[in-house]
Amino acid sequence: MAERTRLGDVQWDSRGKYLFWWEGVSSVGQICQREPGGAKQIISGGRNVRGSVGYGGGEFAVADDFIIFTDKQGSLFRCDLNDHNVYPITPTWGGVAHPVISPDRKWVVFVFSDGKIDLLAVVNSRGLGWPLQLVRGADFYMQPVFHPAGEQLAWVEWDHPYMPWQAGRIKIGEVGGMQLRLFSEQWIAGDEKQPASQPQFSPDGKWLSYIQSNGEWDTLVIMNLRSHKRRTILVGDQILLSPPTWVQGVRSYGWSYDSQHIFIIQNYAGRCSLWKVRIRDGNKEIIPTEPFQWFTQLAVSTSDNSLAMTASSSTEPKQVVIYKNGKLHSIACSTEHHIEKTYLPEPQFMQWTSSAGVIVNGWYYPPTNPSYTLNGLAPLIVHVHGGPTDQNTLAFDASRAFFTSRGFAMLAVDYHGSSGYGRSYQDAIQHQWGVVDVQDVVSGANALLLRGLVNKERMALMGSSAGGLTVLNVLIHHPGLFRCAVCSYPVTDLIADATQTHKFERFYHRYLIGDLKKDIHRFRRRSPLFHADKICDPVALFHGEDDSVVSSQQSMQIAQNLQSRNIPCLLRLYPGEGHGFRKQETLVDYYSQVLQFLQTYLC
Repeated sequence: MAERTRLGDVQWDSRGKYLFWWEGVSSVGQICQREPGGAKQIISGGRNVRGSVGYGGGEFAVADDFIIFTDKQGSLFRCDLNDHNVYPITPTWGGVAHPVISPDRKWVVFVFSDGKIDLLAVVNSRGLGWPLQLVRGADFYMQPVFHPAGEQLAWVEWDHPYMPWQAGRIKIGEVGGMQLRLFSEQWIAGDEKQPASQPQFSPDGKWLSYIQSNGEWDTLVIMNLRSHKRRTILVGDQILLSPPTWVQGVRSYGWSYDSQHIFIIQNYAGRCSLWKVRIRDGNKEIIPTEPFQWFTQLAVSTSDNSLAMTASSSTEPKQVVIYKNGKLHSIACSTEHHIEKTYLPEPQFMQWTSSAGVIVNGWYYPPTNPSYTLNGLAPLIVHVHGGPTDQNTLAFDASRAFFTSRGFAMLAVDYHGSSGYGRSYQDAIQHQWGVVDVQDVVSGANALLLRGLVNKERMALMGSSAGGLTVLNVLIHHPGLFRCAVCSYPVTDLIADATQTHKFERFYHRYLIGDLKKDIHRFRRRSPLFHADKICDPVALFHGEDDSVVSSQQSMQIAQNLQSRNIPCLLRLYPGEGHGFRKQETLVDYYSQVLQFLQTYLC
């Protein structure tokens, strides 16, 4: 297996001339730069560039002659672009993410967290002095952005027990002084009924824009900064403009350099489209983006409206692309491009009716290698995503090709609770986690059986994190339906999850399950750990030893139960890995072990 390159955020410098992006190779992140017509340069000086607040993200910011980036250990670093000199501007302490540089280049505002207190901090852009608190009082912060004049700052904040996509609110603060400080702040938009996100100022300084939930879908709103009059310029109807913000630095739209248009990514059911919206009247036109179907981290050049973003499709690996003069140009690509296209599965959108009588969505990926079929029917892997607010998309996924090229069919289930289908669909999991997801997964497998697409005797489950909880609950409530299951860093003990997980998700259980004190029996009933003696099918468990979200003890306890009853169980613990696997040696071992496990029990 070739060493995998991951691509993340993409940004122009403040002059709109040079492009920068984040690359991850194995467990190390780095910042790359490309001049027009030039070659790629790695400019992060050997540091491991990773956002260290929550699940990461928000790794860097660019001015005209320097960049600021985050180090995995919890420091901000500066790289001067004229000589590529790299040096720290904050001490190593806590977690840092999403730096933004003031228009006068003197200050850097960033998100800070020590796991107990979160705030917006400020530090001199050359590291002359200690970082200081700028904004504090909410439980969480995200997406700070400076007004072009530098005298205002907007940001997103929210409080427990909510998640940012449930109750994010946007504030604007007046800032200034010899040592940058906050003079006043004003609540602009967002609450538990209509959460808001992604504030941006127009380049001419007249408008503040933001995305706001409006019932079922999303809207794009602009507010005149003088009169505070608001206008919705893009009304959602089967339109989602912002994904659930699990990470810092999410950006799905941007202003044109002349402040006359906004470029924005729309998403529905895992398929993206790119649009240009006129501010004057909301008139919009689609931008052709074939062959790509999934986009993230849209950035608009301040000089000529060139667009940069990451792009992919089910058959096109993730790339950094530039849209200019009506054409898309790829400038960087993940190393997954070596996969032969004949082995890439063509996704087929599926809908079926669950046992509860409601429509469920998902994607079916047929096998691309018939050598493993039996009587013309392929073995099936039912994949359960995590979150549980994640969704399956038309983004490139090499892991699907890994399995379909070996003769497996895959069903990726967007169970109730998934994003991408409107708020009602997503909120259907409220207090029902461990119930509706189980129903949707089982009914999806049965739908494929009724359509004669897969072999009933050769079905497996696969899921990680929240998806792992669903997988184990399916085995508990439907023994024998699936021949085996693969779980990576699964949630198995909802009581421990509610009391021991990290700050970001500390009260997420109130939405997913209920009140721990009042509904303790519900927590026990839906925790696989307390019902592991009902599992009679083989299970493979994979977990990072440094997982701060779900303790590896949860997988170890499940394994001990199964092994004590002679139920086939594989347990692999990976040192140095957290909630998700990044190291090349880990991934090589993981896929080797999974394939051997599936071939043992399915083929």
